[in-house]
Amino acid sequence: MRLQNKTAIITGASSGIGEATAVALAREGARLVLAARRVDRLEQLKNRLEQETGARVLALPCDVTKREDVERVAREARNAFGTIDILVNNAGVMLLSYLKNDKVDEWERMVDVNIKGVLYAIHAVLPGMLAQKSGHIVNISSVAGHEVFPAGSVYSATKYAVRALTMTMEKELSRTGVRITNISPGAVDTELATHITDEAVLETHRRRPPDFRKLAAQDIANAIVYALTQPDYVNVNEIIVRPQQPVQM
Repeated sequence: MRLQNKTAIITGASSGIGEATAVALAREGARLVLAARRVDRLEQLKNRLEQETGARVLALPCDVTKREDVERVAREARNAFGTIDILVNNAGVMLLSYLKNDKVDEWERMVDVNIKGVLYAIHAVLPGMLAQKSGHIVNISSVAGHEVFPAGSVYSATKYAVRALTMTMEKELSRTGVRITNISPGAVDTELATHITDEAVLETHRRRPPDFRKLAAQDIANAIVYALTQPDYVNVNEIIVRPQQPVQM
């Protein structure tokens, strides 16, 4: 119960990495504020966590592209639990496409969710963390924030932005008591890829070797728990987690 009496907001908590992180933090004793658009999924997760772990859980509808939604989540978290100690900035979309296919609406969606959504959440929690001189913000970037690949131009641009933002925050906030961590997952078995509409990208994914194994969402949740449970004087700045593929025989 290393996070007992800590309040954690998790964006994008209705599935994938967000859901797995909620389970992991509940098992560590954290009070949880689950934020996402799919309220039915949040309520199911809330009920499950309360029954299995006894955690105190608040499930709140939130579209991270709407600043007022994110501000409301932070406000209700403070009203319910008094403080916000952890933010897991997880909400994101991965709409891979080739630039020549001109999917401008999808580009805008990635910028709105992956960059502006992250900024809105930081805006909503950082003043309180600075006032209490403690807190931990975990931003979820990607391996795509370290290297680029065809069809990932805009997605990589957004994830490079998250990583650059996190690096700058670490420098700005290093003497404030607020810790910052960037988590960069490789391929994870979540629903992110199911939202891709570019048929050429989908065909590439279908041609992956049958023994290609993605990471589990729990693998990323484990990395987040590791960063959050270090002693107060330790700031884990960055963790990259990649799948290890089978040895060629």
